[in-house]
Amino acid sequence: MELRELGRTGLKVSSIGFGASPLGNVFGTVSEEQANASVRLAFQSGINFFDTSPYYGGTLSEKVLGKALKALEAPRSSYVVATKCGRYVDGFDFSAERVTRSVEESLERLQLDYVDILQCHDIEFGSLDQIVNETIPALVKLKEAGKTRLIGITGLPLGIFSYVLDRVPPGTLDVVLSYCHYSVNDSSLGDLIPYLKAKGVGIINASPLSMGLLTHAGPPPWHPASPQLKSACEAAAAHCKEKGKNISKLALQYSLLNKEISSVLVGMKSVEQVEENVAAARELANSGIDEEALSEVEAILKPAKNQSWPSGIQQS
Repeated sequence: MELRELGRTGLKVSSIGFGASPLGNVFGTVSEEQANASVRLAFQSGINFFDTSPYYGGTLSEKVLGKALKALEAPRSSYVVATKCGRYVDGFDFSAERVTRSVEESLERLQLDYVDILQCHDIEFGSLDQIVNETIPALVKLKEAGKTRLIGITGLPLGIFSYVLDRVPPGTLDVVLSYCHYSVNDSSLGDLIPYLKAKGVGIINASPLSMGLLTHAGPPPWHPASPQLKSACEAAAAHCKEKGKNISKLALQYSLLNKEISSVLVGMKSVEQVEENVAAARELANSGIDEEALSEVEAILKPAKNQSWPSGIQQS
């Protein structure tokens, strides 16, 4: 598995990251054996980056991931763990007091002395000025105290990243995690990459399958995409199926092509899913992407290209 530099942090993370939200039973029940086997195979296959949050499964994801990592009996320095703060099952709380307490709780669940990356989770649901003036300074203190090595922010609207990065001292933030903005149907994160690089932050891209849009099974009923976007993705998936191609593999490989993105996070909950994702990355490294299938899919998706959906609260 290819390792990529995470911005200017000195950390190297696997090009595919293990998204641990499914370990919180978010997409169906996952047994402890399944979880342990998935994490172990991912680690043995060269995936060294594991991402979770107290929000996923109401803290269950952190607990299950913590147990699975402990079962590896591997040196702590051999894997990178990211968790989040500010978003919980009972709502959002970006106060300094809550995020400070949050990391202690997460460390206990993960059975770790520190996390590698602590991220403010979905900051568009809070006041961005509070994030700048209260939350991030609290995270800086946690970093100074050795509870986390790096700090970052996550969210859907791309504008939140520049809003915050333009208002905190240079070098304060180490990482941004964007989702659903670097996939075959929406590559708008690409336009922001030069800015993010200039700010010196590492870039993590989550949800290369656009939360299920780029799958043969289709998105969950609650998916917030417009009918036009859903229908375009459905048509692209049907086209791939007809040609004997897998749209999810193509979508993952497309996201992996951009080397400016340090890691592409994919939710995994089974050995089969780990095997499929690792095989897709290896195939890409060995023989490249299927250019013909990609151009056909891009043509089908073109009318809905870079369409997103609203997320968060109205910022004053």
